[in-house]
Amino acid sequence: MQRLFALLAAGSLLFGSELFAQISSARVTIKLSAPTLNDSTKVYIAGSTPRLGSWNPSAVAMESLGNRTWQISFVEAAPTSIEYKLTLGSWDTEATASDGSKMPNFSVNVVKDTVVSLEVKRWSNGVKKTIVGGITGEVVYHKKLSGKGIAARDIVVWLPKGYHKSKAKRYPVLYLHDGQNIFDPRTSSFGADWRVDEAADSLIKAGKVAPFIVVGIYNTPDRMREYVPGELGSAYMSFVAERVKPFIDSAYRTKKEAKYNAVGGSSAGGIISFMLAWEYPNLFGKAICMSPAFKIEHIDYVKVVNQYQGPKKPLFFYIDNGGVGLEARLQPGIDDMLKALELKGYCLSKDYFWFKDEEAQHNEPAWAKRMPAAIELVMPRR
Repeated sequence: MQRLFALLAAGSLLFGSELFAQISSARVTIKLSAPTLNDSTKVYIAGSTPRLGSWNPSAVAMESLGNRTWQISFVEAAPTSIEYKLTLGSWDTEATASDGSKMPNFSVNVVKDTVVSLEVKRWSNGVKKTIVGGITGEVVYHKKLSGKGIAARDIVVWLPKGYHKSKAKRYPVLYLHDGQNIFDPRTSSFGADWRVDEAADSLIKAGKVAPFIVVGIYNTPDRMREYVPGELGSAYMSFVAERVKPFIDSAYRTKKEAKYNAVGGSSAGGIISFMLAWEYPNLFGKAICMSPAFKIEHIDYVKVVNQYQGPKKPLFFYIDNGGVGLEARLQPGIDDMLKALELKGYCLSKDYFWFKDEEAQHNEPAWAKRMPAAIELVMPRR
């Protein structure tokens, strides 16, 4: 049996179970009391591990025990942290607070056999919500860009206001992973986007950054292997460096030098952003690394940085994380990476920036909240 470690799915899955050898495991039992439901009602659990459906709201059903109670029991690797929600089969029927408001994810830290008891008295009414889209500014879609050794995927390009007016002006570029999550809530995994278009537009209008282009690279079902060290991770980095960037530089008026090109992402997208800058410093001079898993389980990119013996690379890193649930488990690896950067001569505030939001969870709204500050730090002012 192999060890499982998975994070937020469809935009936040980090690692596949095939990457880890099991060290220990624990049985988790979740018991639900739902006095407003009939015993025949199907109740589902959707969570952050494959055993919980990787956030699919109708993949994993709980067992009805009668007396308006439901239960599920499963084995997970330990220690780990699990986040989950309860639904009646869709996100339009998820469990809510007693006043009908949306609840944060349930979470449990698994270090030994654990039993969790919950009571839910109210559920969303099942009326499908209309997700209001609307992208600020102009976007251009490029379908099925192919790469060697990985699946083809779409990319979306956001252009700043005035791009078409001057045929001579060239622009810095911000490349972001999980491209379907960054601009449009209609394409985002959970109906909430990072609002990068609004953030970029506002920062440019306020004169806090120079106009720049944003390139969103869509993820695929292989995301959890493409965004971490390994064969597919290397193939994905080659795709971004040797396929996506040259394509963007040829199709748009960009500033090609590394100091004008940044790469960014969250969760697994955070570590692959660091890796891209570290391994391709001639192409990407800056990286946004939100909630990155630098060193956890059998992933250890801190070791790569510590073992590097060459000259200091001309890079700037924006690194951040939250403090709740899964975010807390990422903290030791982030601490170790900050120490590694210091040992390699990188200075806080000059060569890297680190911010921690103690109350933040591992999700899109938290990353969207921190994105404007990150963009302001990595994109040039002129």
